[in-house]
Amino acid sequence: MELKACKIYLVTDEKACLEKDFYACIEEAIKGGVKIVQLREKNISTKDFYEKALKVKEICKNYGALFIINDRLDIAQVVGADGVHLGQSDMPIEKAREILKDKFLIGATARNVEEAKRAELLGADYIGSGAIFGTNTKDNAKKLEMEELKKIVASVKIPVFAIGGINIDNVSILKNIGLQGICAVSGILSEKDCKKAVDMMLKKFN
Repeated sequence: MELKACKIYLVTDEKACLEKDFYACIEEAIKGGVKIVQLREKNISTKDFYEKALKVKEICKNYGALFIINDRLDIAQVVGADGVHLGQSDMPIEKAREILKDKFLIGATARNVEEAKRAELLGADYIGSGAIFGTNTKDNAKKLEMEELKKIVASVKIPVFAIGGINIDNVSILKNIGLQGICAVSGILSEKDCKKAVDMMLKKFN
């Protein structure tokens, strides 16, 4: 699976699933067209993160989806994930690249042109930019203006994914501006039918 084939990128948040089964939500989302799943866990033990990662990796493997771990290089290496995603306060990209070599994808968060260019220069494979519509799943995420997003897309050669409050109702605003794809959390997981939500998003984004 190459990044160029990926239009919808799921970032996990178990709370966003509401009363639905977490793993079933991920599986249904992949069936709907998700090609990348990022397991994001900030408040659980390393052991629990590891065990959760093994289960999500198995689901991704069964459907040929890319599996990314947020932040934790150790978990990514131990479970054999496809890559890691690093925020501005996580391990520096160049150090992660030294450790992971070329065996793993490295994604980076960038909120402006300077951060995007730097991420590309240091070896990131793709960029996540947001929060484009604001978000309820990340407390410290500041809203990113559409004009800044367009500048970020134009400033780098690596794929850019928009993130932050993206759902069925607003995803069409993001098409035709050069994005590789979009990342969604609640916009997929909080919907009654995750598979249908992804399918509708894909149609509106394309």
